[in-house]
Amino acid sequence: MSRDRTVDALRAYAIGGVVLGHWLVTGLVLTGDGGLRQASPLTALPALAPVTWVLQTLGLFFFAAGFGSARSLARHRGTSAGWLARRSRRLLLPTVALLGTGAAVLLAATVAGASDDTLAVGLHLAASPLWFLAPLLLLVALSGPLRAAVRRWGLTRCALPAVAVVAASDLAVRLLPDGVAVPPVGVLAAWSVPYLLGVAYADGRLAGRRAAGLLAGGGAVALAVLVAVGYPISAVGVPGAGVSNLNPPSLLAVALAVTQVGLGLLARTGWERLLDRPLAGRVVTAVNSDAVRIYLWHQPVLVAVTALTARGGLALPGLQTTPDGPGWVLARFCWLPLLATVLVTVVRGGRGSGSTPRPAGPGRPRGGALADRSAECVPRAAQVYDHRRSDRADLQEVIAVRDSDPPSRGRADGQPR
Repeated sequence: MSRDRTVDALRAYAIGGVVLGHWLVTGLVLTGDGGLRQASPLTALPALAPVTWVLQTLGLFFFAAGFGSARSLARHRGTSAGWLARRSRRLLLPTVALLGTGAAVLLAATVAGASDDTLAVGLHLAASPLWFLAPLLLLVALSGPLRAAVRRWGLTRCALPAVAVVAASDLAVRLLPDGVAVPPVGVLAAWSVPYLLGVAYADGRLAGRRAAGLLAGGGAVALAVLVAVGYPISAVGVPGAGVSNLNPPSLLAVALAVTQVGLGLLARTGWERLLDRPLAGRVVTAVNSDAVRIYLWHQPVLVAVTALTARGGLALPGLQTTPDGPGWVLARFCWLPLLATVLVTVVRGGRGSGSTPRPAGPGRPRGGALADRSAECVPRAAQVYDHRRSDRADLQEVIAVRDSDPPSRGRADGQPR
């Protein structure tokens, strides 16, 4: 089995960026009545906004999803309905487990007397990551037509209409009066662009450094232009700001996704060298195995740790204090190891809710490769090496022989030894 380890590395980086970004920009402040309210350090520290360009990595997540779906669809020999059911199950089973567990925890917290503020914040943060299911499932369902369209008309002609829809959505958000809802078509259109990039990469259309350089350079120029014309610098929403680049995703979010994909593909050699190291390979393997569960559970873990440590009534720096300065950011970094440990424990304990990766064994991928029946796995033809030869390795034909079948015995005896 072989995998594209660049995509594995980008998926792991994408999940890590989302988790770290949420944990750094989500402040939960202890109120006077013992409840929790949400705040953001970006409000008090706007100079940190450019950092969100590194940590807002949803575009890479959709790129990896498009690549995986295209590879899986190319290898599938059954019905399209069966393929879609299998792909959807990998997303929906962990989600159902989260909803069931979350409902039980919410009921227990209500019985234990948790404040309404804490329950509202916990429910919001636990449910907010689920928004990605709708566009992702729709794009997965459209993988066949999208793959055919890219092959027929090319990547640019397929992506430009989606970019135009996002531009129209941006104009509507800025021109329509406050309170007028904009149809969420921009969400699907925006994330379809990196998804199409993944489909094209799986088809071999972005294999060279020239294509990756064009994506990185074109995306960077687009980012500079959009910031110059007045788009917010922060790639995520900032409380109190009039316009967000993420809700709904704007042209800046699309340009950022294209830039990240281009830079990631330019760094192929670096990813390969990194994943040749045993520790890095094991980390990437583990993150790829549990990518969906990590994404779904990282915010509930933050709420749970913050709420449980607040039971004593003392606001701990970086955890329940107001995010109003660099000191809060430094203190939050000190809490990251604890949050990561709890997240790993929860994810490992919840593996039964989704597909469980098979352990590596003979013929299974190791290091940076993911030991799982995944979309990027491509079976190689069976080969046998004749170890009795002392010269170059030769590929030998193997014939199964039955003693009760003289013709097959004769064919085997006639083979070169």
